[in-house]
Amino acid sequence: MIGAPLAEVETFENADALAQKVAEWLCALAQESDRDFAICLSGGSTPRRLYELLATPAIASRFPWRRAHWFWGDERFVPRDNADSNYRMAHDALLSRAPVSGDNIHAIPTEGLLPEQAAAAYETTLKRFYGGDMLAPDRPLFDVTLLGIGDNGHTASLFPGQPALQETRRWAVATVGVKTEPRITLTYPALDSSRDVAFLATGEGKRDVVARARAGDRTIPAAMVRPVGRLHWFLDRAASSGGTDVR
Repeated sequence: MIGAPLAEVETFENADALAQKVAEWLCALAQESDRDFAICLSGGSTPRRLYELLATPAIASRFPWRRAHWFWGDERFVPRDNADSNYRMAHDALLSRAPVSGDNIHAIPTEGLLPEQAAAAYETTLKRFYGGDMLAPDRPLFDVTLLGIGDNGHTASLFPGQPALQETRRWAVATVGVKTEPRITLTYPALDSSRDVAFLATGEGKRDVVARARAGDRTIPAAMVRPVGRLHWFLDRAASSGGTDVR
């Protein structure tokens, strides 16, 4: 049986303290790199404060924007100006407020094609950026991948019991029929191809599912993320089951 992967766990007093720490952590990693720096963004409500902090002068003045490239771990199949769009959330909170080149924004397409076509198109985008069709463990696709965890243990748009969980070849797939709208999601091979993967979780409602994921519960999609690099859990006090220092 596969156990839980080793992970660094940090717990913070509240969601704002968590966002501040992760913003500084992400900025430091980007500064340390001397090449293009690829960041895979998470959707949902939890990371919004993080994105807003990245755009504040205190951090934006130090962030290497010209080298940073922005990707998404999943997307709802809605227009980009839709309130439910992960792209729109990141755009409003960060990308429109920071000196980001449009050439460095790699959004998942959601208009003018079918969900399956959108997934294939995004895989092509990822492969073009990566410069190859096969992921090498010693050359990750992403530098940092940010992830959340849903109440049912899903991460990105990898939901319990869905065929996408078994995908080992494709980097992106369409998930249809689970939610009201189709989703495009990266698969484990793409999400795992990262130097650092960071889960962000806040609120008491996430405490039980976070504990199960960290324990390696194989019925929890988030528990099956196993990056080639380092795994981090950033939690607020409410989402933590204890055992880590609160900062």
